Amino acid sequence: MRSTLELRHISKRFSGVSALDDVCFDVRPGEVHALMGENGAGKSTLIKIMSGVHQPDAGELWMSGRPVHFSSPGDAARNGIATVHQELLLFPDLSVAENIAMGSPLRRSFLGTIDWPFIRQRARSLLEDLQCSDLDVDVPVRALSVANRQRVEIARALAQEPRVLIMDEPTAALSDADAQRLLDVVQRLRARGVAIIYVSHRMPEVYALADRITVLRDGRQVATLTAIGVQPNKLVALMVGRPVEQLYPQAHDSSRLPQVPRLELRGLCCGHRVRDLTFTLHAGEVIGIAGLIGAGRTELALTIFGITPATSGQLLVDGQPVSIRTPAQARDLGIAYVPEDRGQQGLIRSQGVRENFSLACLQQFANAGFVSTVAEAKAAQQAIERFGIRTRGLEQPVRHLSGGNQQKLVLAKWLATRPGIVILDEPTRGIDVGAKAEIYAHIRRLAQEGLAIVLISSDLPEVLGMSDRILVMSAGRITASFDRQQATAELVGEAMIHLGMPEAA
Repeated sequence: MRSTLELRHISKRFSGVSALDDVCFDVRPGEVHALMGENGAGKSTLIKIMSGVHQPDAGELWMSGRPVHFSSPGDAARNGIATVHQELLLFPDLSVAENIAMGSPLRRSFLGTIDWPFIRQRARSLLEDLQCSDLDVDVPVRALSVANRQRVEIARALAQEPRVLIMDEPTAALSDADAQRLLDVVQRLRARGVAIIYVSHRMPEVYALADRITVLRDGRQVATLTAIGVQPNKLVALMVGRPVEQLYPQAHDSSRLPQVPRLELRGLCCGHRVRDLTFTLHAGEVIGIAGLIGAGRTELALTIFGITPATSGQLLVDGQPVSIRTPAQARDLGIAYVPEDRGQQGLIRSQGVRENFSLACLQQFANAGFVSTVAEAKAAQQAIERFGIRTRGLEQPVRHLSGGNQQKLVLAKWLATRPGIVILDEPTRGIDVGAKAEIYAHIRRLAQEGLAIVLISSDLPEVLGMSDRILVMSAGRITASFDRQQATAELVGEAMIHLGMPEAA
C-alpha cells in the first residue's frame, strides 16, 4: 500500500547539536502509527518537520508517492496535514467556535460578511463527533478546563479534514473515561482512511490503537515494529536504552514518622468547586488526590495557594491559622505549587533556564535592588545537576527543553523557595516513562526529607504507587479516603466513578 506520508532519511541539527539523524518513517491510509521515545528523543522535532514548522537539513518528505516541501505550517495544512500539539495553541480570549474555525477557510454570507451561524453550527457538529456536545461554542476558551481545551484543539484539527492527523499526547490531560471517548474518535477516523501519527507515553493506548510502532532514541530511529506481540518491557528498553525495573520507588513507612501537622484544612470552601474540605497533611507524608476531571482537585490547589482564596473555613500551616490571599503569601508561608499546565503557568518559555529557575525566589539573589547573575547561575547549575535536567546551557530557552526536563525545572524552581509543603498537580502529564521514574524518585526523596506533599493526578496507578493516603474528590468534596494498605485500583476507581459528576465546562 502506498504511504500517505513518508519521511526519507531526515536529519536536523540545532546549533550544531543533532536532533534527528537519518530517520525513515511513514504512515499509510487508515493506519495508526505510534511514535514513541523519551522526552528529548526527537519526536517533537520530527512532528514539527512533518507539520512545516521546521525544514530538514537533509532528507525528503513524500506524500502519495510525490516529493513535497513544506515552507510553513500553512503549506502542510494545504497538503492535508493537521497537528494536535501537546502544548495547546489556542486563543484564550476567543470563543470555542472562533478557535475551531482558525486555520480553515471562513465561509461568508451572500453579503460578504462572515457566516457566524454556519461557523457555530460547524463547531457544534465537530464537537458532537468528539462526544462533547455539552460544550458551549460561544464561551471563551479561557473559561474552559485543560481537558476541554484539548477537545477544542482536536476539533480544530478535524475542521481541516486532514489526510494525515498528527496527535501529540492528546489524552495527557484527560481522565480515563474522557481518554476512552477520544480513542473511539481515533478509531472512527481510521475507518475513514485518515492516516494517524499518534504520540503517547500511555502504553495501554498504544496497544489499543497502533498498527505499527516506531521508537526514537537520541534522535535516531532504533526500531519500527508491528504492534501485535511486542511486550511493554521491550518497548521501554528500546526507548530508554536500559530496563526500568522499578517505576515507583519503595515507600518509606510514614506511620513511623513523628505526626507533625504541616497543613490543616477545616471546613475549607471556595464557591461551589471547593466545599467543606477537612483533612490534615503531615511532614513526610504524600497525600494523593484522586477524582474525575471537574471534581475540584485543581481548584483545591488554587485555593490553598491563594490564587482563588478561600471564602470560608480555616487553613492552618504548622499549627497556626493563616489567611492566604495571594500566591506570594503562600510562598512566604512555605507552600510551593507545581501547576498542571507547565507551559502556560509554570514557565516563561521564551526565557532561559537560569531566569526561569530564579522566578519564585529572586530575592535570594538580589542586593540593593540588583540581581547577582553569578549567584543565580551557580544555584541554577546546582539544581540542574541535582534534578538531572538535560540542557545545552543556562541560557537555553526553556521552550527548547523536552517536556520531562521542563517539568523537572518547574519542580526545581519551586523547591528553591525552601518550602515545607509542596502541591504537585499532574506532575508527570505528557512525559515519558524514564522521566516519570526520575520525578517519582525526587518526590519520594522529598518526602523522606520531611516535606509534606499533595499529589493531584488523573493517573490512578501513579496515585496508588506514590501515596501514603488517598482522598477521592467529587463535586468539590472529599467523598472517600483510603490508606496505602487499603487502596486498590478497583476500590479507588469505583469510588471515583460512582461518586463522580459529569465534567463542567
